[in-house]
Amino acid sequence: QVQLVESGGGLVQPGGSLRLSCAASGFTFSRYSMNWYRQAPGKERELVATITSTGGSTDYADSVKGRFTISRDNAKKMVYLEMKSLKPEDTAVYYCVNPLRGYWGQGTQVTVSS
Repeated sequence: QVQLVESGGGLVQPGGSLRLSCAASGFTFSRYSMNWYRQAPGKERELVATITSTGGSTDYADSVKGRFTISRDNAKKMVYLEMKSLKPEDTAVYYCVNPLRGYWGQGTQVTVSS
């Protein structure tokens, strides 16, 4: 059974930091690139970050470049999103995704507000 389980979301003040985690199971994690997406209320889903299967290459949306860092641990079957200098416009549900197989997690809410 395929599972992607996100954690680490919450309420944070502007300028703060959060680290999201995603635990993968049910597929050969190390073979696949992984993504983080987000969706804010009333807005389209946005691809935030991508990491290749080995972790050797990453890519980011312009809106988060320089503030967010995606990483992975293939031994632990985990993918992470380190978020710094958070802004209110980063408020969204964040999803861990295997794009090739179309697997999505249930999402974790991030709210940036004072």
